[in-house]
Amino acid sequence: MHPLPNIFRNSIILGGCLLLQHCAPTAPFATDRSPPQAWALSYARQRVSALIVTREPDIRNWIGQGFSRGKAPKDADGGSASPITADGYFLTADHVLEHSPQRKTHILYGRGDQLRTATVRVVWRDAKSDLAVVRAPFPTPAYYEFASPDMTWAEGTPIFHGGLTTGLKPHFGALASTIPAQNSFYSAQQFPINIPLQPGDSGGPILTGRAQLIGVNSSVEFLIPMETPIFTESHGSRPNIRQLMKIIAADRRR
Repeated sequence: MHPLPNIFRNSIILGGCLLLQHCAPTAPFATDRSPPQAWALSYARQRVSALIVTREPDIRNWIGQGFSRGKAPKDADGGSASPITADGYFLTADHVLEHSPQRKTHILYGRGDQLRTATVRVVWRDAKSDLAVVRAPFPTPAYYEFASPDMTWAEGTPIFHGGLTTGLKPHFGALASTIPAQNSFYSAQQFPINIPLQPGDSGGPILTGRAQLIGVNSSVEFLIPMETPIFTESHGSRPNIRQLMKIIAADRRR
């Protein structure tokens, strides 16, 4: 018996995969269209986190002076971050860490007397998806659970943002496109949202009405006629959640 030529064997495999995909059950749609409630806003406020990228090795003096503009590090850059585990891992946008190789990256986590700060270690970056993971050297008991990767999140699903700037305001919005359910072959998914975000929100969490993490803010676009910025659109980036957790599990074993 002669083996099948590669081209025929590959065609059979591909045809089988397409058949399985066609026969596979459709992923369920998330049907909860409830707007965010007061408890969800409070939940997000407890998790608002910031990344500050600067050459300064210590920013505690600036923090102690109430984040005074006049005392801020002159080269300070950064954005928001989203705590995603209890042991110090944060998801953010890759572009927030643009200058991190030449500078220190500091995390601010918590509020008031519970505010904690430290330099973080960059675990993973992906410029293509504009996603990154950093780890702080302290526990993070207040963190976000991901919205189910097995659900399809439909256009119009109510959302809100938990970033450093907009996250402190009750500004609700909706997904501007459908986000399909994930499988092992999915890479990160880009999606538009209709919340007018601001500088400082990059890397901040995009959340369902029940404060489940869908993804993080990736970009804010503005149209600038006559030197007056007018908001046009914001985008989010949703990681492949199972792949992301494998990256984190591997880092824990270091």
